[in-house]
Amino acid sequence: MTHRTTSDQGAVQSAQSTPPPASTRTKRLRVLALTGVVLVALIGSVVWWRWPAGDRPPRVVAGTVQAAVLTSREVSKHVGTTLNTETRASEPAPPTQADPPGCSVAVGPATTVVYRRGWTAFLSVAQQDSDAAAEHTVTQTVGRYATADQASKVFSTLTDGINACTSAVRNAPGGGVSRWTYRVDSTSANALTWTATQDQGEGWACYREARLKASTVFLVVVCQAGDGRLAARTIASQMAGRVK
Repeated sequence: MTHRTTSDQGAVQSAQSTPPPASTRTKRLRVLALTGVVLVALIGSVVWWRWPAGDRPPRVVAGTVQAAVLTSREVSKHVGTTLNTETRASEPAPPTQADPPGCSVAVGPATTVVYRRGWTAFLSVAQQDSDAAAEHTVTQTVGRYATADQASKVFSTLTDGINACTSAVRNAPGGGVSRWTYRVDSTSANALTWTATQDQGEGWACYREARLKASTVFLVVVCQAGDGRLAARTIASQMAGRVK
C-alpha cells in the first residue's frame, strides 16, 4: 500500500509516527505521567503534549490560542469518524526540505518558514484516528502576533508561497519522501484554501484553509482519501469564531 503522509503537519509531525530529526533526537526527554495516559516530550525548546483523544485536555482560558482549537470530539463529528489520538506542539517546527527549494512553504505551511519568529503565542494540534495507519488526520495551527501588521506579513508569506508552487517533492523529518501536487481553490485578503494531493497516494489528499483575523493566523488541514473540503471549511469557521 502506498505510504501516506499529512504533508504539512509540521509542528506536530515529529511527535507522531515520524521520529524527530537526528540533531534533536539526543536532546529528547520523555516524562510519562503516573496515570499512563499523558506523554510530555521536550525537544529543544519545543514542548509536545500527547494524550488519548477521549480524555479531557487541560482547562483553557477564553481568548487564548488553546481556546481557539476544536476538541477531538468536535472535530470527529465534522470528519465523520472518531479521532483517537491527539498531539500538541508549543512552537512551529523547522522548515521541511523541499525540491524545488522554492516550494518550502507548500510542503511545510505550519513550519517556521511561514510562522516566523515574533509570534506571542503558538499552538498546533494534530488529531487522527490511528497511530499506526491513520485514515483521517486533522491539524489545527494557531499563531498570534503582537500586531495585525505582523500577522498580515505572515499570511502574505503563506499566500505567496502557495501560489508559487504547483508540485514538489517533500522530504519529511525521519526520511519519508513523497511527491505532491498543489491547487489553489480560492483566495482573498484574509482567507486561502488549497488542496495538496499526494501523487500515487490512492486518493490521499489534504484540504487546507488558512485565515487571517486581526493579529492571528490560523490554518486547518484535513487529510483523507476523500473530499475533506467541507470539514476543513467548517472547522476553520468555528475557529474563526473563537479567535479573539
